[in-house]
Amino acid sequence: MQFVKNGPDIPDSLLQLHEDGQVIFFCGAGISRPAGLPDFKILTKRLYEACGVEANELHKRALEECQFDRAIGLLEADYLGGRVAVRRKIANILLAAKTDKEAFTQTHRSLLTLGKARDGKTRLVSTNFDRLFEFVMQIDACNPPRFCAPHLPMTKTVWNGLVYLHGLLSESPTEEDLDRIVVSSGDFGLAYLTERWASAFVTELFRNFTICFVGYSLSDPVLRYMTDALAADKLRGEHPREMFAFSDYGDGKEEECRLKWRSKNVTPILYSIKDEENHEALHRTLHTWAAIYRDGLSGKESIIRDYASLDPGQSTSVDHFQGRVTWALSDPSGVPARLFAEMEPVPPFSWLAAVIEPNWQLWKQHPKIQVRIHQWLIRHLDNPELALFLARRPDWKTTNLVLQINEQLKKIHNWETEDKTAELNALGAHSPDGIPRPAMRTFWRLFLADRIAPSNVISFDLYTWA
Repeated sequence: MQFVKNGPDIPDSLLQLHEDGQVIFFCGAGISRPAGLPDFKILTKRLYEACGVEANELHKRALEECQFDRAIGLLEADYLGGRVAVRRKIANILLAAKTDKEAFTQTHRSLLTLGKARDGKTRLVSTNFDRLFEFVMQIDACNPPRFCAPHLPMTKTVWNGLVYLHGLLSESPTEEDLDRIVVSSGDFGLAYLTERWASAFVTELFRNFTICFVGYSLSDPVLRYMTDALAADKLRGEHPREMFAFSDYGDGKEEECRLKWRSKNVTPILYSIKDEENHEALHRTLHTWAAIYRDGLSGKESIIRDYASLDPGQSTSVDHFQGRVTWALSDPSGVPARLFAEMEPVPPFSWLAAVIEPNWQLWKQHPKIQVRIHQWLIRHLDNPELALFLARRPDWKTTNLVLQINEQLKKIHNWETEDKTAELNALGAHSPDGIPRPAMRTFWRLFLADRIAPSNVISFDLYTWA
């Protein structure tokens, strides 16, 4: 579903897994772009400028092939002052973030919200070593545990905290702090291939949770090392769960981008940046998703209030509100479905074919949803389309729908007999098809008496001919 217009279409499976506390967000450099921080490519470019080094042929080749970790490793080897001096300049670049306004870190706040499961435990991973998460947590006075590389939690247990997988810069980084961050090809090699403390954590995490990458590009070294490590583990018989990644694509590049992510065994969640070079679609999606998740059922109820009165046929790929309503109605508590059933005026009957029927087999497993959908259906008893729909689908009669229709017909009959015009007028005002005409009442009597058979039943008895 799309949380915002022009936003990425998030798979239903990922939404449900997140609700179940099974999703771990991996946060990359892209989430810090609104705060003025660079991604890996721009960081490397600025680093060369800060060091005043003109790239030789070896450096240029690494940069052209998007091997920025290798380029930084080469820079550390060639620059006067070496590793420590280069990393000091990295710290200067990253600690200059424009954190004087909270708007720059709203995405970090949203990810902290999405990363907190219903059991209250935070499970979030960042491969950034900037301090923007720390900035947000200080403002919001939240203090989940932190784990900083190479000291990582055991993922076999229900861990609680924010993991800085590649290290974290302190406000006044020491030489030891700078040495611990994973940024060069040598650092990645130790973390993922030689000492393997990072790949061991990642492999175990991918085995027990569904991973969703946010803020990464296809050329990001982080993804390269992770997917290489996972590929090696697959050869040893490991079977990680499906992975997802938010990713942008340029004009006409959607399918090409999709195929490239698929080649890495990652399911992409794509959005266009044709008119939004600052990735606003991604950030607004995360903000809205986090707000709805934070509000729980009230967030899903707000979706029903905003969109259920619309015709689902008006839903488009740009603004796919039909998906939002489907997601909200699927909540097993039945609370959003109850609001849908009781809305005034009644939501259009076109929701039946667009959303309810395609999801009915799944929703049948949740009686609290089922009873509310029936409640909405009986507000359309004068609609011949409902009659035809039920006549074609005798399996619906195995539910308590028959009982609810019968009770509604009796209620309407009693109101008419007792001259309760106020009740009848209220029903007619909010449910224009709620009071069946005489011919429709005849149909419902036949239907409830099981006198209507599917059209493919061949019978030649006298009653059928009559």
